[in-house]
Formats: sequence, structure tokens, C-alpha cells
Amino acid sequence: MAKKEDLNLNITGMTCAACSNRIEKVLNKMDEVDATVNLTTEKASIQYDKDKVDPEDITKKINDLGYGVRYEQTELDITGMTCAACSSRIEKVLNKTSGVEHATVNLTTENAMIEYNPNMIDEKGLIDKIGNLGYGANKKRSNEEKISHKDQELKTMKWKVIIAAILSAPLLVTMLDHLFGVNLPDIFMNPWFQLAFATPVQFILGWQFYRGAYKNLKNFTANMDVLVVMGTTAAYGFSLYQTYLWMTGEVAHPHLYFEASAIIITLILFGKYLETRAKSQTTGAISKLLDMQAKEARILRHGQEEMISVDEVRVDDVLIVKPGEKFPVDGELIKGRTSVDESMLTGESIPIEKEQGDSVIGATINQNGSVQVKVTKVGKDTALAGIIKVVEEAQGKKAPIQRMADVISGYFVPIVIAIALVTFIVWYFFVPSGDLESALVAAISVLVIACPCALGLATPTSIMVGTGKGAENGILYKGGEHLEKTHKVDVVVLDKTGTVTKGTPEVTDFTGDDETLRLLASAEKGSEHPLATAIVAHATEKGLDLSEVDHFEAITGHGITANIEGKEVLVGNRKLMEDHQVDIGAVDSEIEQYEYEGKTAMLIAIDQVFKGSIAVLDTVKDTAKEAIKEMHDQGLEVIMLTGDNQRTAGAIAREVGIDDVIAEVLPDQKADKIKSIQDTGKVVAMVGDGVNDAPALALADVGIAMGTGTEVAIEAADLTILGDDLTLIPRAINLSHETIKNIKQNLFWAFAYNTLGIPIAALGFLAPWVAGAAMAFSSVSVVTNSLRLKRVKV
Repeated sequence: MAKKEDLNLNITGMTCAACSNRIEKVLNKMDEVDATVNLTTEKASIQYDKDKVDPEDITKKINDLGYGVRYEQTELDITGMTCAACSSRIEKVLNKTSGVEHATVNLTTENAMIEYNPNMIDEKGLIDKIGNLGYGANKKRSNEEKISHKDQELKTMKWKVIIAAILSAPLLVTMLDHLFGVNLPDIFMNPWFQLAFATPVQFILGWQFYRGAYKNLKNFTANMDVLVVMGTTAAYGFSLYQTYLWMTGEVAHPHLYFEASAIIITLILFGKYLETRAKSQTTGAISKLLDMQAKEARILRHGQEEMISVDEVRVDDVLIVKPGEKFPVDGELIKGRTSVDESMLTGESIPIEKEQGDSVIGATINQNGSVQVKVTKVGKDTALAGIIKVVEEAQGKKAPIQRMADVISGYFVPIVIAIALVTFIVWYFFVPSGDLESALVAAISVLVIACPCALGLATPTSIMVGTGKGAENGILYKGGEHLEKTHKVDVVVLDKTGTVTKGTPEVTDFTGDDETLRLLASAEKGSEHPLATAIVAHATEKGLDLSEVDHFEAITGHGITANIEGKEVLVGNRKLMEDHQVDIGAVDSEIEQYEYEGKTAMLIAIDQVFKGSIAVLDTVKDTAKEAIKEMHDQGLEVIMLTGDNQRTAGAIAREVGIDDVIAEVLPDQKADKIKSIQDTGKVVAMVGDGVNDAPALALADVGIAMGTGTEVAIEAADLTILGDDLTLIPRAINLSHETIKNIKQNLFWAFAYNTLGIPIAALGFLAPWVAGAAMAFSSVSVVTNSLRLKRVKV
């Protein structure tokens, strides 16, 4: 009897015993599977025969039942990748590994983002898996460590290039003889002289290519290193053979290509140096965000001020921040008042007034007044750390447009080797027959001009620069796929309150006595709705004393009911009054006038007797009109989606130039409205800021959350606008257009370069060293083109 394997899975989506029983019953029907599902711990303990059942079949069965398996996520730094074939190989192997749900390997950032089941494989197992492929993998380093490592790597590469250039310079001189027949001193043409300079370049400075090629060939794969090694070794080996013939006296003037092998390696090293330096610039957004952080904090201990490292700050510590200093972490103002420059977070240049009880954000600048701050968030929980995390994850995730390049890169090197072999055969046997030198030169040129790197770098470098550019301007994309999707948007749907309007309304009209206002404000004081806040503020200004509420009930889409001092208070729309048989008399014309003016009107009744109405006006944001004009200029349709009545919504829409209004929509109907627009074939972006917007944000093709909104809305969205500047919406769409255009340019030139370069090399029109130079600079050109996005006006 076969020994069964143990498998533990974390199950999501179970709500009752019926769920756990159903999963357990279905799993136990599988051949050679014994399962126990625990609802309390949300775990499934499973024994299975690995010869008959694959763990992936078990997780698929659970998913098919409508439940999920919870995976953990890790990010690993990978070393040793040289081209897209490397990243594609690692990604393919990881995704085939049992226990791995999904893996993405990014050549540009040199990391892997992996979702895995910790009960089937652990982090060490993942690292070992990558190590067995011949690459290095380690737990993610801090950004500071990464930057330091990159700087050291660049220094090492720079010295390699300098030494290779010095050794190759005398060999470069010999090309004058090849190309122009220039008479050089005999020493330059001496085979021993050339061998002495070429050998250290080939086998010491070029050893990294041999090491990479060996690791790949050992795993029956091929990458750029294989092409470089095959090409340069062929040139070096042929020259060594010619040297032997010269030594034995069989030839008087050997045909040497030592200069070709040395210069090819030197140029490729130089190209790699430029590429690495350019790639480091694509992560500039992360560096800038890190530079914003304060390094030290002034803490108050036992009445004394003390400077400590920001890493030592803990929640509930009290910090002193003086004028001109950055707030080290997130906190709450407990003493003093000041104005704060929050432009790094919101892009808004006007300082924000802060007083006791207000929150402050780490890395923002205290402009005037020494204040005391109680720490609320430190480390990875701060707002800035959250922004950095979003940018990092966005730069690590692939856009769908990259899939084509990844597929091609996986087959690229074997195809190039086959083309080089065919080229050699044709030249040797047919054009002209028996000319080994011409056949070898053409084959070498094919090998060294082919460049899978350009294909692999085309998309991720643009994504990195694009997401970084967005972060610098207050636009946070959650991933490459969202950045790509944004440029396809046809319709932008805007929530009204807090999105188009400021969300801080004021009472403009009230018909009723002070007692009615007192009871109205008492009923509303427990609500956090902006309209309720405005009513309470209005009553407080009049000096009215509010009472406690005995009973409160919110009636979705209609209003509220409350019991205060034995009286029933109703506040809401006509429907609420009708449902409670309240005669509102001839108030319709008055309410219609309020609504036509863009005001939100509410009716008030006490003990089923109509007592008056109140109108509240929420003014539009200063940037709303400009933002909607910019969206129209981009050819976008703009719709407002709101629970407010048609007249009020229509007035707001007319004021800012919105095309269409969908009003009087209950919160749970917003997602349905988004779906109905999508059903017409349009790509929809939804912009919102409240909890009630979250389902619509999640359903929309692109969900855009206002950074001033709730955490639930931000979590549900695909990109976040920091602050409340609506003009960032058309800018986000424009940046997406520019980034996708840049990616297409990169892919076009990468394909065109290889499509044209390889046939030209095969036809014998390129010397090997020229092919090597072209190959080295193709990757540099792709990265340099991506960097142009930094200069794009958002």
C-alpha cells in the first residue's frame, strides 16, 4: 500500500458548517484522498496518494466549488539573469512548481513575486528551485541595500569595461589593416602579441558569459550568454587554429580574429554597463520617495528632547517637530498649531492648516510653529511606506502586452542558433564551397547580433518609468496591467459627493423653528455623513443644546428615523414622508427650486407632522470643471453617478460640464449601473471615494480612488489619485497612453532590429565586431527610449 502524503490548505469563503461539509464530502470522493475540513480554523487537512492525485487537482476542486485557497506572497531578489530568456525560464519553472499559484519574474527589477502555498513549499524551497537553475535568489533586500548593491555592481562593471578596453585597444588598431590595408608595425600583426591581449579578455573578463552559458546549457536551456560564448569562442578558436598553422609554417599570413572576439566582449560589457546604469535610473521614483523620509526624530522623554533614529520611533511616542522640519512618521497633533506643506503627497502647493487633533503624515513639512505629535503609525504602516509599496508592486507586475515578448524570448535563442548553423552550412558548402573563414565569420555575426535582451526589456522598463512618473505626480497605479488598461478607457463615471464636490457642504436654507432644528441636529449628530455634519454645525453655531437619541435607524436611499425625548423625528425625501403618511402640503415647488440650484433638500417631520425643510449645498471642487474639459478633449464620455436626486445632480453636472447623469441610485445599485454601461461594449473607469463606491470600483474596468477617500475604496481601486485634484484623472489616462505608446515603440524596434539585423549578418554584410556593437547598443537604446517617459508632460 502506497504511503500517503500530507497536505494542509487554508480555505477562504466558508460561512457555515454546510460549506465545510460540502468541501469535505467532494474531496473525499476523489480517488485516494482522505480530507477533514475545519470551519473554525478554516483549514483542510488532507492525505493523498501522490501517484494518483496531484495537489493542484485538489486546489482546483476547491476553487470549482466556489471557495478559495489562501496563498502567501514573497518577493525574492534574483541574480545572474542576463536577458529575457533567463527571466522567462525561471518564471516558467516556478509556475510549474507544485505549491506555486503564480510567479512573475521581472528582468528590469531583477526580482520575482511569487504566490505560494506554505504547506506545500516554503521560501527556502523556492530559493533552492531557482538556485538549481543556475541563478541566485535571496530574500528581498531593503531599497537602501538594493541601491548600495547596484552602485557596487556598477563600479565593478565599470572597471571591467576599462580593463577590457585597454587590452582591446592594441587589437582595435589591427582592424586598420583589415579595413584599409594600413601598414602597421609587425608587432601588431604578430599572432603571439594578439593572443596575449585577447586571452585575458576572453577568459577572465568574459568569464561571466561562460559561467552563465554553462548554467543554462546544464538545464537544457539557452540565453544571451550562450550566443556570446558560441560567437566569441568560434572567433578565438579559429584564430588559435590559424596561429598553430603559422607556427608549423603551413601559412605565412594567418587570418586572425582575435580582435573580433576581444572587441565583441568589450562592447557587450560596455553595453551591459550602460544598460545597468540606465535601468537604475528607471527606479528613480523609489529613490526619490526614499529621500523624502526623515532620518532622525526629536523625541520627548521625561520632559527632555532627544534625537533618535526614525527606526527607533514607536507608536504612542511624543515627538517635537520644529518649523522647517519634516514630520518623521504619521501622527496626531496634540500640542500647538501650524501649517503643513503636503505637496509631496497631494501635489497641492498651498499649505494645510493643522491644529490639535488633526493628523499629520510622515515626510510632509512643518512650515511654522513648533508642535508636539503623538505617533500613530511607524515603519511599513505609514502613508509614505504604503505609497512606496504600491509603486514597487506596480513595477514588479507585468502588463498583458508583455506576454507576446515573453513567449518569443523563450524560443529566441534556439532559433538564432539554428539560423547560425544554417548560415554556416550555406556559406561553407555553397557560397563559395569550402571557404571556412567566410562561413565562420557569417555564423559568428548572426550569433552576436541577435539580442533577446531588447525584447525582454521593452515592456518592463517602460512600466517602471511610467509608474514612477505617475507616483511623482500623485498617481499610483497598482500594477502594469492597470496602467495598460487605463489607456483603453471610453467612459469615466464620477461619484458626486467627495469626488466632484468638496464633500464639506453647508446649510443654505431652513424653514422651521429652533426646536425643529434642535431635534433635527440631535437626530443627525450620530451620523458621519457630510450632510449630517453640516446640519450639526449649523445648529451648534446657533447655540442649540442637542439631546441624546433613544433610537436611530438609517433607511437606505430615503433618510433616517430617530426617537428623541419621546418624539419620532423623520428626516429625508418625499418617499420617506409618503411611507409614514406625512402630509407635506404644497412644498414641492420650494424643494424643486432648491434642487434646481444644486442644493440637497431634506424634509422634516415630528410625530408625523410636517415641520419644514432644510437645504444643504456642497460646492464643486475647484479643479472639477478643468478636469472634465480635459477628459472631453481626450474624447472621453463623462457620467456622474449619485444617490442624490435628479435635479440636484443635474445642476452640479451643468455647472462642471458633465455629459450625463445617473441619479437616485442606491449604494448597492452602483455596481449594476457600471455593468450596464460595460454591456454596451465600453471600457469604464469609475472614480469614487466612499465605502459605498467600493463594489462599483471593483467591478469597473479601471477603478480610480481619491486619496482623500476611505481605505475600503482605495483598496478596491486599481489606481489611486493622491489628494483631491480631479485633473490627475485625465493626466493618469494620458500617462497610460504615453507609456503604451513607448512600449510599442520599444517592441517595434526590438523586433525590427532582430528581423533586419540577423538576415544582414547571415548574408555576410556585417563584420563580427560591428554585429557585437549593434547587439550591445540595442538594449541600451530600448532602455534609453523608456527613459524619455521621464520628460513626458503629465
